Amino acid sequence: MATKLALAEYAGQDVQIINAFLKNEHEDNRRFLADCERWFGRTITVLRDQKFDADIIQVFRRKQFMKGLAGAPCSRELKRKLLDDWKQPGDVMVFGYTAEEQDRFEDFIERNPDRAVIAPLIEKGLGKDDCKAMIQRAGIELPLMYRKGYDNANCIGCVKGGEGYFRAIREDFPTEFEALCQVQDEIGEGAYLFRNRKTGERYSLRDIPDGPIRRNEAPPSCSFFCEMAEQEYA
Repeated sequence: MATKLALAEYAGQDVQIINAFLKNEHEDNRRFLADCERWFGRTITVLRDQKFDADIIQVFRRKQFMKGLAGAPCSRELKRKLLDDWKQPGDVMVFGYTAEEQDRFEDFIERNPDRAVIAPLIEKGLGKDDCKAMIQRAGIELPLMYRKGYDNANCIGCVKGGEGYFRAIREDFPTEFEALCQVQDEIGEGAYLFRNRKTGERYSLRDIPDGPIRRNEAPPSCSFFCEMAEQEYA
């Protein structure tokens, strides 16, 4: 949706649409990309990391950690470095932060004062449900991960997810879950993602305690701002 709005607002300018291929995303994301290309009427440039073969498992194994205070190494190695190599001086980056993510966008600006960035979805007051509903209204099927109730269509088993998320991944994608467990087994406690709040002891994905599975089963719906935004690219 951020791309669609940017194409309408900056028609006639050099708008580059970039996607970072990740081996660990669901294959349906490629179908969604092709559908979006037809909707945009533009080709999407797909970048693919060569050093780690676009594979988060290789990143974790070679970096010997999965998530730290500065974030996850997979995002840096497989996404941010590709974008940094691609961008040119004077480029303005278009981010898909939604209205709920105003704080994240402001944090990014504070940490990167030298980067010119815009967030069309925040400017239009559009939340994540708005965006998903607008995609559907355009006749495009959402990525399978969204259709299964996940909040994001990123890697299957994103290390930024919480316990409830990983309980769902364990149930829906046991092979991918086991691959992450095996990497933790190899690296050891330094790769554990969770900590017991009472004892401070870290524990692995294999030891996630029983509890609720977190999925968002509610269908997306448009707010007042949807039709206003749709008129800009109709």
